[in-house]
Amino acid sequence: MSQIHAWAATAAGGVCEPYAYDPGPMGADEVEIAVEHCGICHSDLSMLDNHWGMSRYPFVPGHEAVGRIVALGERVAGLRQGQRVGVGWMAHSCMHCPTCLSGEHHLCAQSQGTIVGRHGGFADRLRCHWAWALPLPETLDAGAAGPLMCGGITVFSPLLIHRITPTARVGVVGIGGLGHLALQFLRAWGCEVTAFTSSESKHAEAKALGAHRVVASNDRRALRAIRGSLDLIITTVNVSLDWQGLLGTLAPKGRLHVVGAVLEPMMINAMDLIGGQKAISGSPIGSPTALATMLDFAARHQILPQVEHFPMSQVNAALEHLRAGKARYRVVLDADFGV
Repeated sequence: MSQIHAWAATAAGGVCEPYAYDPGPMGADEVEIAVEHCGICHSDLSMLDNHWGMSRYPFVPGHEAVGRIVALGERVAGLRQGQRVGVGWMAHSCMHCPTCLSGEHHLCAQSQGTIVGRHGGFADRLRCHWAWALPLPETLDAGAAGPLMCGGITVFSPLLIHRITPTARVGVVGIGGLGHLALQFLRAWGCEVTAFTSSESKHAEAKALGAHRVVASNDRRALRAIRGSLDLIITTVNVSLDWQGLLGTLAPKGRLHVVGAVLEPMMINAMDLIGGQKAISGSPIGSPTALATMLDFAARHQILPQVEHFPMSQVNAALEHLRAGKARYRVVLDADFGV
């Protein structure tokens, strides 16, 4: 088996350097993908710096990969050589536990993240279980579609989980890598969309992306002005917020749904939930079926992230661009091994 060439960090917070490894024998349920493009997600930075305490080094980031299948294990079903697919946060699930058999593969206790104990997509090739290699609709731009595989499904899944109707009034907190996709999905879904941002410079852009109105998330008076008006809020940021103020904008039976990895405890007053029978929930990505649904919806409405491209050989510059908060709104690496 030929070696896979990649970019890897050898220690927490380190730079990525050329790295080659032997992937070993091909698994019967695995596919191998020749990576063409790979998005960079904030989760790559968290794993690179070992913020979550589960990184292993050498560490190859990358879990928003798009490429063509170059090899298939003997038990692979429904995929073919040369087919273009996308791979996101998840690379493997057991396929036989009650959770998998009920269609919730992304919640499998034996699941494996693409960059958790495995080497990711900052490489010329990538392996995963066939169920997590999702065929990419031909009408989607392959060069921009990678971030849909993680960022896209993260904000799309709440619409499926909570059976959001087109008449729902939905707020999105944070107009960044996740939020700018959420606005597009919700507008196409038919919802009345409110964008929450602390950056006044993003107001016009939020409306262009699909928001009907924009509210300053750090302005208590602005939050009180829309009190009781929203059915759902999707919060995409990873910092603490005015939770009481946001809960106040929810209508009775409204829900605050968390997809941003806030590391500090959320200070919530129980009475803010009890009085209006409100709820707080969260979710990770989505099942293979949810991913396929999201890709079909994105293709139908031509929803794609706004991306900036870097050659994969400039991976460290791309990572610093994201780390500095300069990305508008996602960064995609274009594989240039052997160029």
